[in-house]
Amino acid sequence: MAQTQIEAAVKLLLQEAEELCIGGQITELEKLPNALEFAREYYAKNAPVVIRGAVAHWPAVKKWTPEYLQKTLDDKVVDVAVTPNGYADGLARQDGEEYFVLPLETKMPLSELLKRLDDPMGAVHYIQKQNSNFSEDFPELADDIVSSDLDFAQQCFNKPPDAVNFWLGDERAVTSMHKDPYENLYCVISGHKDFILLPPHQLSCVPRRSYPTGIYKQKSCGQYYIDPLLDDDDTQQHTEWVSIDPLAPDMGTYPQYAKARPLRVRVHAGDVLYLPNYWFHHVQQSHKCIAVNFWYDMEYDSRYCYYRMLEYLTTSTADMKS
Repeated sequence: MAQTQIEAAVKLLLQEAEELCIGGQITELEKLPNALEFAREYYAKNAPVVIRGAVAHWPAVKKWTPEYLQKTLDDKVVDVAVTPNGYADGLARQDGEEYFVLPLETKMPLSELLKRLDDPMGAVHYIQKQNSNFSEDFPELADDIVSSDLDFAQQCFNKPPDAVNFWLGDERAVTSMHKDPYENLYCVISGHKDFILLPPHQLSCVPRRSYPTGIYKQKSCGQYYIDPLLDDDDTQQHTEWVSIDPLAPDMGTYPQYAKARPLRVRVHAGDVLYLPNYWFHHVQQSHKCIAVNFWYDMEYDSRYCYYRMLEYLTTSTADMKS
């Protein structure tokens, strides 16, 4: 009886959200909003919005080519994530076991990275270190962005960004479906990014489970393999991750995904996407796409508490083991 009530409640949630048009569209604006408009129409409603051409006037959008970066950064050594398949922080199989796999982290001169980005037969390389690497590792580029243009968000969130990240990779680099505990302003500088989004209330439609955690390593012959990560007591580490690939969803294995209503949007150079906290997102990109994103810590308010309750209820419904 309790299980039936949970399923009925989740069905009601999805039905009412759809009828009220909650999480059913991505608004597009042609100019930057002020803090009040942004807070009222998007932040308060946990609603994504694309602001077309919002940062098109930034020097970065006009100047950041691979050649400019190499010259301005003086061919500095950069942190690079390397995978054989383009999925850093994603799922992969080895010897019949499916793992959540972290990328191999390495360092190389920027010129070497740019050369490897143009090798379609090699491993996939991506600058994607999410530790405020733009602020920490690329201070030479700081004057090329006008962060004050995003003050409307800082005023709304009542806090500065917790991290500002720099992204550069080729079209084979894919960000698998996941969510983040941040308010995210994603600014595309060169090329484009393709996002698939799902709102938090559709959590019950998103299959997920605990996977053994591994990290890519490379043999002396150049072949990549997954090295399982162990705790100090030699027990296998595990990570909960989304099981579905929205590009090729396996409805036979995960029929609940048929109830999801994914949204799709392309963010071009000069555009800004506001991605609210806990929205699931999957990302693809054009070749040598460059982007900078601003992460603001989310507020752990009543919405978070309701989400955690829904997470617990739907985890129980799906009988997923942690």
